[in-house]
Amino acid sequence: MNISKYRKLTLIVPFTLMLGLGACEKDFEELNKNPNVAEVATPSFVLTNALESTIDRQFGVEASMDGGDIIVQHMAKIQYPDEDAYFFRTGTYQNIWNGFYAQGLEDFNLISKLGVEQKNPNYQAVGLIMRAYTFSLLTDIYGDIPYSDALRAKEGVLQPKYDKQQDVYKGILGELKQATTLIDPSGSAISGDILFDGDMTHWLKFANSLRLRLAMRIIDADPATADPIIKEVLASPATLFQSNADNAQLQYGTAAPNNNPINENRKTRDDHRVSTTLVSKLTALKDPRLAIYAEKPEAGGDYVGVPNGIDAETANGLGLSKTSRLGNYFTRADAPGVLMTYAEVLFFRAEAIARGLVAGNAATTYTAAIRASMEQFGITDNAAITAYLAQPTVVYNAANYKQSIGNQKWIALFQQGLEAWSEYRRLDYPNDLKPGPEAALTKLPTRFIYPGNEQSVNLANYKAAVANQGADNLTTKLWWDKF
Repeated sequence: MNISKYRKLTLIVPFTLMLGLGACEKDFEELNKNPNVAEVATPSFVLTNALESTIDRQFGVEASMDGGDIIVQHMAKIQYPDEDAYFFRTGTYQNIWNGFYAQGLEDFNLISKLGVEQKNPNYQAVGLIMRAYTFSLLTDIYGDIPYSDALRAKEGVLQPKYDKQQDVYKGILGELKQATTLIDPSGSAISGDILFDGDMTHWLKFANSLRLRLAMRIIDADPATADPIIKEVLASPATLFQSNADNAQLQYGTAAPNNNPINENRKTRDDHRVSTTLVSKLTALKDPRLAIYAEKPEAGGDYVGVPNGIDAETANGLGLSKTSRLGNYFTRADAPGVLMTYAEVLFFRAEAIARGLVAGNAATTYTAAIRASMEQFGITDNAAITAYLAQPTVVYNAANYKQSIGNQKWIALFQQGLEAWSEYRRLDYPNDLKPGPEAALTKLPTRFIYPGNEQSVNLANYKAAVANQGADNLTTKLWWDKF
């Protein structure tokens, strides 16, 4: 669909209003009403902005390009490699926190409320789904976060408590279940939907696929909660992604301001290269996705990655023209911003079979997941895919399903930095990812630390969260990260 006419609209409820409105008196509010501004927000406008800002932030510099993509060693820095050595800027933590809470969650919360007020359950469902999705990103980045008290500034809750991660997960899984009961594909239409163009059947598949993802995320920490959800959603495959046509992804436009954030970044910066780790692994596997993921160096020759965690002088000396940039599939203006894929659903099904939760053939489902990933990136040569799947290092290992699924999911989740980081932490594969020589840590980060402002404006609740988690460090494990 043409999204240009929907993008970059003025938000109805800005963040500053969220922070301060709860303290206003009624008379003051009445005095300051603007007769030229609609008092009832239009859900379509709010939805467009909320989807765009959340997906932009997820795939932007701080969360993915200098965050998840770097941490899981899909990408590396050839200039200014601080993040590659885990010296993250203090503003990074704050910007991710503020961005998801203020530019996403506030609006998705509003959309859900407007759906109730305007008797349109489909808007309510979409708001709940994206609210749950965004909270899942935040909790998987930080751990314990404000959830039940969040977004209540207008009620006077200016210092929200932090919910334990297990409670956040139970809450968002409940929201997703509620959303599936509200969705009515033949009911009231919605507009402003730049993700699925108002197709509520696709929203239902996304909600259930997301329930599967989040239940699998916590399966080692809380099987009593996870197992029934996994069995329920996998028992109804028609309500999950069934092909790459169902993938949840934002199709960006061909020019600013509608272009992919990576494309916009590359107009003025050239900091990133494909990691040596990725190039080495895909070369050894003769993986045809390498030609999609990376470009050959301008100076000629085969693919050349950049090692992670090296000093700036060494990185700069490798040469901008002698190393592999990110492939055009991801840097073009209209490259999609991917939230979840059919391949991911298949990997989860294979794991559920391996764990004995549902019936089926884990090996067959695993190979179907790899094939779906190949096809997602435009690789359709059946003979090439079959040859790839036949390699001993690719063939499903029933004795260690986490190894097979973890290694292949790491490849398939390229440029889905936050999700790749979460699945690496959960499955612990590939198990040979090591920090670089200049890294500030002896192992890969397991979370981001809380933004500094939380200690200034919400100290008591911040301290309680830190006490519950044990510390506020980059290597503090999340609740669901059991191994």
